[in-house]
Amino acid sequence: MKFLESLRLAMKALAANKLRAALTMLGIIIGVGAVITLMSAGEGVQAYITKQFQSIGSNLFFIIPGSFEQELKRPAYLTLKDAEALRNVAEAPHVLRVAPLLQGSGRVTTPGKDKVVDVNGVTEDYAAVRDWGTSVGAFITAADNQGQARIAILGKKTADYFFPDLPDPSGEVIRINGVPFRVAGVMEERGGSNFRSEDEVIFIPLNTALSRIFPRRTNTGEPRLTFIYVQAVSEDRMDAAIEEVAQILRQRHRIAPGDPDDFTAISQSEILGTFQQITGVLTVFLGAIAGISLLVGGIGIMNIMLVSVTERTREIGLRKAVGARRRDILAQFLTEAVMLALTGGIIGILLGATGAAIVSYMLRNEGFRAIVTLNAVLLATAFSAAVGLFFGIYPAQRAAALNPIDALRYE
Repeated sequence: MKFLESLRLAMKALAANKLRAALTMLGIIIGVGAVITLMSAGEGVQAYITKQFQSIGSNLFFIIPGSFEQELKRPAYLTLKDAEALRNVAEAPHVLRVAPLLQGSGRVTTPGKDKVVDVNGVTEDYAAVRDWGTSVGAFITAADNQGQARIAILGKKTADYFFPDLPDPSGEVIRINGVPFRVAGVMEERGGSNFRSEDEVIFIPLNTALSRIFPRRTNTGEPRLTFIYVQAVSEDRMDAAIEEVAQILRQRHRIAPGDPDDFTAISQSEILGTFQQITGVLTVFLGAIAGISLLVGGIGIMNIMLVSVTERTREIGLRKAVGARRRDILAQFLTEAVMLALTGGIIGILLGATGAAIVSYMLRNEGFRAIVTLNAVLLATAFSAAVGLFFGIYPAQRAAALNPIDALRYE
């Protein structure tokens, strides 16, 4: 029997039991829809994280105190003099810019407003290193830092919170831990999640932060830093810049040959690779969980096909009596099972795309977008067809193996 004839008979049989066919497809529809939605969300997370790190810069790395791999015998610090030493062109020719950072939280107040905000003490190089400018006013200058000026540059969300009615709050006064600061500008909007937004921040001169807000010192009295941003001259010079920075810091910290570093250099590509690996595994895991629904849907198809074989036993016997071969019966019931699964799969893809669109809409303010990829669609389609084929084989073989005499006698 030709394929088109098998297809026609399968469609006729499914059309005769529309409600049963629809309920049978439900498991496949839900499974494929869940797989598409979750895989799209996973792809969206990877794209979102990649975008966030690329916005920082591909030739940027930062130095943090301490070691992730070994336990150190003494406290680990990064100091202001460490950052100054890294600017030595003779010892670090592959380093373009150095931006030390002192990070902390401060209680910020204005008349009628009070909020705890991240406060970062930075130098004039920070804006260039992060490729992040101001939308209003100007960023911190070398003169501001040297003179320990009490000026503040507000993140976009911070400015909107404290001065919702002022497009340009320059000249206004805020208090950070009780110390008055004059607002000198507002940063460009950067975005972020509800857990951590770069726009909820305040920048002040580093020397002002060290002297007035966060007077942190090492055991020897040197000003401490949270970490240091380092920008290499180019992306292909990153390894050379990291090696130069390591040599300078090992010498400054008097680390003997063979002893572990008391600092860690982390590049954006390393962090991005780690996050992509984690999100990739998570996407596969969530997809596998959603795939359980496909398995349940496949069992439903087998169940209904077995019922269909029982109900149509006399029909099978009659067809065999007039010349239908075993493979014709097998093809008919296999086609019916695959059609159930594929139709459910197509509807599931539409459902999954709708789910991805809903996720994107709900997180639109965070700049997140779920991405429906061709691979996810093809995988879901192929898997649904495979489910129909696999779970349709046994009922089809059972139908094909019926004895025509016994089948005609069946009541």
